[in-house]
Amino acid sequence: MAGGGFEDAGNLKRAHLYEYRITGYFVFACFVAAMGGSLFGYDLGVSGGVTSMDDFLKEFFPHIYYRKKAHSHETDYCKFDDQILTLFTSSLYFAALVSTFAASSVSKNYGRRLSIIVGSISFFIGAVVNAAAVNIAMLIIGRCLLGVGIGFGNQAVPLYLSEMSPAKVRGAVNQLFQLTTCLGILVANLVNYGTEQLHPWGWRLSLGLAVVPAILMFIGGILCPETPNSLVEMGRLDEARRILEKIRGTANVDAEFDDLIDASKEAQAIKNPFQNLLKRKNRPQLVIGALGIPAFQQLTGNNSILFYAPVLFQTLGMGSGASLFSSLISSIALVVATLISMALVDKFGRRFFFLEASAEMIAYMVISAIILALNFGDGKQMSKGVSIFLVLIIFLFVLAYGRSWGPLGWLVPSELFPLEIRSAAQSVVVCVNMIFTAIVAQFFLASLCHLRYGIFLLFACLIVCMACFVFFLLPETKQVPIEEIYLLFENHWFWKRVVGEGNKDHDQDKAQEPSSSSEV
Repeated sequence: MAGGGFEDAGNLKRAHLYEYRITGYFVFACFVAAMGGSLFGYDLGVSGGVTSMDDFLKEFFPHIYYRKKAHSHETDYCKFDDQILTLFTSSLYFAALVSTFAASSVSKNYGRRLSIIVGSISFFIGAVVNAAAVNIAMLIIGRCLLGVGIGFGNQAVPLYLSEMSPAKVRGAVNQLFQLTTCLGILVANLVNYGTEQLHPWGWRLSLGLAVVPAILMFIGGILCPETPNSLVEMGRLDEARRILEKIRGTANVDAEFDDLIDASKEAQAIKNPFQNLLKRKNRPQLVIGALGIPAFQQLTGNNSILFYAPVLFQTLGMGSGASLFSSLISSIALVVATLISMALVDKFGRRFFFLEASAEMIAYMVISAIILALNFGDGKQMSKGVSIFLVLIIFLFVLAYGRSWGPLGWLVPSELFPLEIRSAAQSVVVCVNMIFTAIVAQFFLASLCHLRYGIFLLFACLIVCMACFVFFLLPETKQVPIEEIYLLFENHWFWKRVVGEGNKDHDQDKAQEPSSSSEV
């Protein structure tokens, strides 16, 4: 079947024997750990607002400030086109993609909690450096430290939430990361809206308040238990069983614990998880979870809007206060959309939200391009009515993204990989995500300058491609135990041929091992 479906999951190993109930201990651990998303969210929201503030531009980028105040026709789309200014945003993501590989080693060998703690400390230091910056070099150094924090946090928190969750609610629980990310964006836009009136140091307060999510994430890392999966991986079996019983609210966890033990034994046999990720049996997870979805999440164009919403709206003729207010509306849409996705993703499934929202996003991008082509550029300024309509379209676009590619871009990769390669794979996920985040952040304003309204048509075409990718290649993973996801690919219309050949190669290798040893 061409829709990426799979045969009945009734042949999964021990899933029908799993027992659980939602306990207060489980809820506390997941909510506190999910605070790690607030780091990513606060930075997404705060950076675009700060780069649109006059006091910040006069301090570090005076040439952009004077270009912004000019009303020449040729600067309609190009007011903020400056590679050093965009480096202020993108440097964080370049640092994050490098640090995620260190985070993988820490997470695998010392647990998810330590990665969360290390990330929070680095983010705290970066926030202090940025708030105290007196030159561009300090800004970039501070951003890189923030990036290390995000690299560690984004590597550990989605894994933590997926591993702590029972299969039937894993989608909703994992999206706590997206919810706290969206709340971080919302808080950042509220902060920017207030500090923009505090001259000349309001931007310092916006950047410095990033210490708050860092402190929350640090507290989460200290108070939360380690995941049973990670404890088993480290050989602490008694503690793993005790934690599993506590978060499941029952002593009858034999089936789930046995699956964790089996997965751990396979993991311990893997000497190089990054090399193992490239094997044929893991090809679906590599293509879908480690490469495709993380890249596509950024190529929707949504994060371009989140990064530069105030800048974008100012480019389109709105005042500083109005542009910050418009970006605040967009961040509210993200929070509402995430709550919708949390409530319904385990009922309707991942594929439904990916495909339905993609159709909407394509339409909104095309509409935005038409509005700009007809009403902006060459000295024309949009009327108030057209500006309000454009903000509404962007609001609807963000609402569609926020219930699909936003949360599912983290959820689906975190639940696809077997334990033996999970930490390594999550590092690749974060790395690919950050590479494309950095590229989009670095070149969006230049692309807006040169492609003008065509940038929105480009994003529409990319969304068409990614919708086809999901339709044909992604099986439905809702309510499937995380240690048994691989069975979906063995039954998938396309991937079963790839995985089947990989398993044959694996069986042949195992069959040859005894004979080769006897010859010796």
